[in-house]
Amino acid sequence: MPQSSVNPATGQVLAAIADHSDAEVERRVAQAAAAAVTWRAVPVAERTAMLRRMADRLDADRVTLAHLAAQEMGKTARAAADEVAKCALACRYYADEAPALLAPERVMRDGREDGAVHFQPLGVLLAIMPWNFPYWQAIRAAAPALAAGNVVLLKHASNVPQCALAIERLFDEAGATPGVFTTLLVGAARVGALIDDPRVAAVTLTGSEAAGRDVGARAGRAVKPCVLELGGSDPFVVLPSADLDAAAATAARARCINNGQSCIAAKRFIVHTDVYDAFAERFTAAMGALTVGDPLDDATDVGPLATADILREVDDQVRRTVAAGGRVLAGGAAPRGAGNFYPPTVLGDVPHDAAAAREEVFGPVAPLFRVPSADAALALANDTPFGLGASVWTRDADEARRFAMGIDAGSVFINAMMASDPRFPFGGIKASGVGRELAREGLRSFVNVKTVRGAP
Repeated sequence: MPQSSVNPATGQVLAAIADHSDAEVERRVAQAAAAAVTWRAVPVAERTAMLRRMADRLDADRVTLAHLAAQEMGKTARAAADEVAKCALACRYYADEAPALLAPERVMRDGREDGAVHFQPLGVLLAIMPWNFPYWQAIRAAAPALAAGNVVLLKHASNVPQCALAIERLFDEAGATPGVFTTLLVGAARVGALIDDPRVAAVTLTGSEAAGRDVGARAGRAVKPCVLELGGSDPFVVLPSADLDAAAATAARARCINNGQSCIAAKRFIVHTDVYDAFAERFTAAMGALTVGDPLDDATDVGPLATADILREVDDQVRRTVAAGGRVLAGGAAPRGAGNFYPPTVLGDVPHDAAAAREEVFGPVAPLFRVPSADAALALANDTPFGLGASVWTRDADEARRFAMGIDAGSVFINAMMASDPRFPFGGIKASGVGRELAREGLRSFVNVKTVRGAP
């Protein structure tokens, strides 16, 4: 069955690319398994030199790659160009930091070395990646894995096959030997067999909670390490001392990043009653000022949703939230015409049991919740099955520390929007996943942490 590349702004089919046959998948997996034996023996300096060349290739092809992502999944070309630049940043980060982070850690006793901890690659990593950040998700998994001496099989989302093949091409051009980075064009139904394959040593997935449960269970049965980065329902908390102008402007960006299709987009806006009306007015104006349109137009802030199914789901979630008592303050209905467009939408006084409160809305829809106190704000922030990130707005230092430590999430940002950064570990708790990507923790997610004692 071919993988269809469809322009979500127009509905035009850009390409139909055939899935790899069983024989081709076997050839590629076998090649990766063979490469894993040789790549682990390549000195770390040579592995990181390849990552530097990959960063150079990303920079050189930045505009072309950005236009491809804009056409294939709908993000604005400006945002896609920033994504490619971030990929280059991650490659250079691991090129700089991996040698020290992978160096053996000596353990001393009475002034003498008593042993050492070594970090050795596991082998073939299966990376199952989503469409919403088609370059960044793949590179942030691959760069640390390759630096550590693993090789990568990429199973990308089926609606971004051209981006998936572009990443493979870039690694080839950067000098990665055959099998070090390989794209597999296969559907979801064939993932289970790949996880079960004894040549695959570990699995990483970024995707939905449902996909994470399936992949995690399968990897668990096979006793293979697994990192899962799943959904989020990140709270954006506004307290009475907040700078409301800055909070509202940032809130609009935080909700509509990637057309609202980001696991770390702010998704629940929890506002103290003392500043609720003032914030709602500013926020609604900021959301209404965003330009929806062609993602290739530099004037566009919000492009189309990636698929027609996502558009239908977002529209249904808004309708159910309004039926439950939420009020439409801006947007609230999909326009007629071609393309999967949905306007930036603000829903006021949303009940705590409404769809937009209990479900992850993967589109530019912002539910507002009025709370009577800081205690209530913290309780509501944690009243979710997810725990990926959070943003808290306050100019009270004690309050900031309380929320930073009290919110159940993998990351908390004070007076700033949530964002990933190669220098900091990234991941969630609860239904948002297990394990960490990026930073030292991401580099060591797929290594054998080996204790050696008594060696001469």
